[in-house]
Formats: sequence, C-alpha cells, structure tokens
Amino acid sequence: MPDPYWNHNVHYHRLVFDAVPDGCREALDVGCGDGLLARKLAGKAAFVTGVDRSPEMIRQARATASGNITFLEADYLDGTALPEGKYDFISAVAVVHHAPFEDAVEGLVRLLAPGGRLVIVGMAYNRTVLDWVISGCGVPVSLLLRRRRGGKRAPFGMPMEESTLNWGEARGAARRLLPGCRYRRRLLWRYTAVWDKPQEGGS
Repeated sequence: MPDPYWNHNVHYHRLVFDAVPDGCREALDVGCGDGLLARKLAGKAAFVTGVDRSPEMIRQARATASGNITFLEADYLDGTALPEGKYDFISAVAVVHHAPFEDAVEGLVRLLAPGGRLVIVGMAYNRTVLDWVISGCGVPVSLLLRRRRGGKRAPFGMPMEESTLNWGEARGAARRLLPGCRYRRRLLWRYTAVWDKPQEGGS
C-alpha cells in the first residue's frame, strides 16, 4: 500500500523498517507523529508503541490505530512515562534535535532492552564547504522524488524545529554516546545512526 504522503522523513522509513530485528516483540516509535511509521512497524513487531508530546499528533495517530499498536501522549524523556529497558527496537525519526542531543540519546538508550536496536534518523546543519556541496547534491534528487510522489507534505500540526548541531558535531556525538554505532550521512539532509545495545554483562 503506498504512503499517503511523502517527505524526507518518510523517505527513510524503509531503512528503519528493514533494521527491525527478526522476532522483535516490543517496538517503540519515538516522536510518532500521525503514526505512519508505527503502523509500518506493526507488520514486523508483535507490539508497537508510538509516543509523541503533541496532543494533535496522537489524536491523528489513534484515528488509524490497529490492534497491536498503542499510542501515548507523553514525553520519552520523562522517566516515568515509559518502562525502562523494555523495547527490543526503538526508532527516532527527526526527533533527537528537539532536545539536547546527549539527553535525547541517553533517554533512548535507557528505554532500550539489552540486546535491542536503536535507529536514529537525525538532522544537522551545514558548516563547512563540503557540507554545502553534499547538501547541494540532494536538491535534484529531492525535486525528482517530490514530483514522482505528488509533492512534499507532512501531517497538519506536525511540530518542527531546526537542529543545533552541525554534521561534524552530530557524527562525533553519536559515535561518543553510541560506541560502535553505524553512522552514515544520507543524501536527503538526514543522517542515520544504528546501534545495538550490549547484552547485560557484555561489552
């Protein structure tokens, strides 16, 4: 079934979906918005929780919820909102820049079960000449995809903020806070960081 709309975040949903481990029982989509990604994850995980601070986003998400998805209006950084160490898979698409980066990543790690996988699709800003060159390369691709997908859109009421980190800072912070993570800068003004949490007692 085709996506109801397309934007640069939706473009990377397939990457997130493909990263879900086989046999995943509990998945969490942080900053779930209208629930589009959470509904996709429900096809691969036994149970999915979508969490967002926006009442409007949760209202939209609950309007299309299915049997194995729960949507919560809550802040994932609130230590009492979600159970620690429960989730086998956590996705955070265009979310971590809405809080201090270290706080955001530490909050996600706290919720992840030992042996679980975290996928961050993040944003950063250009600082160097190379940054601008790479970003420029994404323009024709974005325009082509926008035309093929009927335009670039997002759900009504979606909260948006600019990142406070440049590309180099984001890469360095991700590798420091998530040792061994698979970090990659993507063409459409996003980076991805995929990290597997060590099992308890592991390194």
